[in-house]
Amino acid sequence: MAENVLRLEDVTMQFGGVVAVNGFSMEVNKNEIVALIGPNGAGKTTAFNCITSVYEPTNGRILLNNEVIAENHPQGKMKDLYKGENKGKYTKVVKFTPDRITRRGIARTFQNIRLFKALTVFDNVMIAKHMRAKQNIFTATFRLNAKEEKRMQEETMVLLKEQNLDLYKDHIASSLPYGLQRRLEIARALATEPSLLLLDEPAAGMNPQETQELADFIKQIREQYRITILLIEHHMDLVMQISERVYVLDFGKLISSGTPDEVQNDQKVIDAYLGVVEDAED
Repeated sequence: MAENVLRLEDVTMQFGGVVAVNGFSMEVNKNEIVALIGPNGAGKTTAFNCITSVYEPTNGRILLNNEVIAENHPQGKMKDLYKGENKGKYTKVVKFTPDRITRRGIARTFQNIRLFKALTVFDNVMIAKHMRAKQNIFTATFRLNAKEEKRMQEETMVLLKEQNLDLYKDHIASSLPYGLQRRLEIARALATEPSLLLLDEPAAGMNPQETQELADFIKQIREQYRITILLIEHHMDLVMQISERVYVLDFGKLISSGTPDEVQNDQKVIDAYLGVVEDAED
């Protein structure tokens, strides 16, 4: 039986009277690459934000390695406003801050690259390394962190070499070509030592060659770090090439799930999403 890393149960996210995600359930198993696709506004990034505690879901439950990291039910005014499914099914409230989610092993990238643009490549990764630092206020105040700082610096250089970024270590992040900025953002996420990596449209803005290089890179880091990957992506060639399973959202609802071939041939998906992409490319 496959080992669950991430599980969403009936997750609903409602903003005022707008239901962005409605009763969404999914599973991501250890060492899988799973894609979440759908047209613009389908609720994909909203689901990512619920997983990483940027948003507190209105209803439903999220588990990481079988630990509940988010659970909620309609409360206060939302009791009357609630338009989603499964009202009354959940009764507990569990919420973690985003930093606690990161410490539990979830890292993410963003659709719009969010690097520390004025800092060097090395410093961008080094900052992420501090999330796992074995230090406290006392050791920092009295400068007792020399060994720990050296360890993090050495690990940062190893990571940069593994990702072929070591030649750019002293370059300002914003000076890198677009594809390398994407790679740096992923390297920074890997520096937090995640068990689950969320990639939000990693191929956005890339040309076909860069997209193929990204596909190879994602497969490489999955094998190298034995990591589980969940990605949002609009490039169907990339999705179909690297994903073991695919979930499809439309207007916040799950309309299909399965292998890439199964999803690609699902008429609901063709009508809601794939056909729209083809029209846009004509």
